[in-house]
Amino acid sequence: MTSAADEAPLWQPGPDRIAAAAVTRFQSWAAEHHGAPAEGGYASLHRWSVDELDTFWTAVAEWFDVRFSTPYEEVIGDRSMPGATWFTGAALNYAEHALRAAEDPLRADAPALLHVDESHTQAPTSWSELRRQVGSLAAELRALGVTPGDRVSGYLPNIPQVVVAFLATAAVGGVWTSCAPDFGARSVLDRFQQVEPVVLFTVDGYRYGGKEHHRADTVAELRRELPTLRAVVHIPLLGTETPEGALDWAALTAADTEPVFEQVPFDHPLWVLYSSGTTGLPKAIVQSQGGILLEHLKQLGLHCDLGPEDRFFWYTSTGWMMWNFLVSGLLTGTTVVLYDGSPGYPDVSAQWRVAEQTGATLFGTSAAYVMACRKADIHPGRDFDLSRVQCVATTGSPLPPDGFRWLHDEVADDLWIASVSGGTDVCSCFAGAVPTLPVHIGELQAACLGTDLQSWDPAGEPLTGEVGELVVTQPMPSMPVRFWNDPDGSRYHDSYFDVYPGVWRHGDWITINDRGSVVIHGRSDSTLNRQGVRMGSADIYEAVERLPEIRESLVIGLEEPDGGYWMPLFVHLAEGATLDDALRDSIKRTIRENLSPRHVPDEVIEVPGIPHTLTGKRIEVPVKRLLQGTALEKAVNPGSIDNLELLHFYEKLARERR
Repeated sequence: MTSAADEAPLWQPGPDRIAAAAVTRFQSWAAEHHGAPAEGGYASLHRWSVDELDTFWTAVAEWFDVRFSTPYEEVIGDRSMPGATWFTGAALNYAEHALRAAEDPLRADAPALLHVDESHTQAPTSWSELRRQVGSLAAELRALGVTPGDRVSGYLPNIPQVVVAFLATAAVGGVWTSCAPDFGARSVLDRFQQVEPVVLFTVDGYRYGGKEHHRADTVAELRRELPTLRAVVHIPLLGTETPEGALDWAALTAADTEPVFEQVPFDHPLWVLYSSGTTGLPKAIVQSQGGILLEHLKQLGLHCDLGPEDRFFWYTSTGWMMWNFLVSGLLTGTTVVLYDGSPGYPDVSAQWRVAEQTGATLFGTSAAYVMACRKADIHPGRDFDLSRVQCVATTGSPLPPDGFRWLHDEVADDLWIASVSGGTDVCSCFAGAVPTLPVHIGELQAACLGTDLQSWDPAGEPLTGEVGELVVTQPMPSMPVRFWNDPDGSRYHDSYFDVYPGVWRHGDWITINDRGSVVIHGRSDSTLNRQGVRMGSADIYEAVERLPEIRESLVIGLEEPDGGYWMPLFVHLAEGATLDDALRDSIKRTIRENLSPRHVPDEVIEVPGIPHTLTGKRIEVPVKRLLQGTALEKAVNPGSIDNLELLHFYEKLARERR
């Protein structure tokens, strides 16, 4: 059997690129100052980063010049998970670090933000202007009585105002939380009612797909159903008048006020993010100012290799953790590109057009978008000037091998392709981008620094070259401080630590190869398990969706009462395709040839569409529950699904099978 180490890489960074990478310079500096290994490249640096966790994070804080207004007493106090404590005694402020570039007279007038909408016109916001607006709004928030720990919410699209509102909230020590305006009122209330915000920033509507979508009625409902609100701030994106009782955005951001950054404890809450919430209320995940600051400096400054000369574009919305990750690009002095609009308007090339127009150096998108571009047979490298793009990064789901090949062939052959995997739960990556390592088709380059990532079997034994559970065996600073409204910590514990006590189990199947690269196989909580062999759904999707007739697919494995096992494959067909015997045979043959006979489904069933979470992830577990006979209202939280009507198909199918 050929080992992973024998396979030729798709891409290899050249010596100059390796030498110039921040992670290379960091390793040399850490070797001199903190005893890191000077030789052995990334693999030795990673080993040191998890063997000497305290020293590694000390080095990160020093390398990035983290400003502790009160020094820390120890790097890691309690090391147990959940409950690890970081940089005890320290005080700092995230927003202060995000706006540091404005202090440099040579950079003050350079763009901190580049905003692009569906008209594809650019609107820059300079570092000095961003700092001024944050200072003005932070003072107004204090005047409204917002104090450290108060929650401030945004019902906003990906526009510059949302960055200002978030940074002003962080500056006063408030706790930020946001939803995108395409979320319906029930979805927003399921989230915001948990955290009881005192201020709500809203728009009157948004533009998407060439149309205006008004949100005045939804905003009115939010105001009625959030009794803790002391103030509502109106941003007239569609040009409407400020509603009665609301404050005007322009008035709150007009002053030339020097920002005051509240110095808060390292573990002070920065924001609340939400899990998909497909089977109940979304989990309200609290992450800390200091933990996110250090984790994102490491991730963006070392792994993504971002700095002041870069432009960072990731297609996202404010309801997805990738928005929070994107905004943290400011920590490295990078210009952040905010795109507000449809990913496919006026055509599927929209995101490549944004990358060209903004001079993006790191272009982040979803694996689904890459595969949609491949199916549409577009040619970004030919049709757009993407010469400044150094890296295309993907997340949301594993990037299939064909996606790697397509990016290499159709964007640039000297392209760093970074498929990354992490989660809202840590607002970061467990594995993904390393600028100094080769890229192998279908693989994430390596585990991230300071992340003790392992693949475990059911007995808790580590595996190499075999599928196992994704676990993290030592704490990360961006792990949740807690869940909101979880006083005894039981919901937090049960989400990650109920299988392997004291070890984070994320709920993904992974393989770690002998060279340290990682393959993600899909969610382990919707496990396909035939004859005792575990299989990843992502592998089946990758094979099936190569076929031009298949728009998208969903596979479910059901243990039946008689001891049998039923594994249907649901397919959403491309326009004009028909699910006849020939296509069924083609699907099964493709799966058999690319995977194994065991992966071939028992049935192939056409569906009107594949349901997703509001952040675009296929929902496997709720569909499995529906097929097992669970009532719709118990199987899924309706406010978490992009198209609830699609679930009635599976509900009806379950009744027919009884």
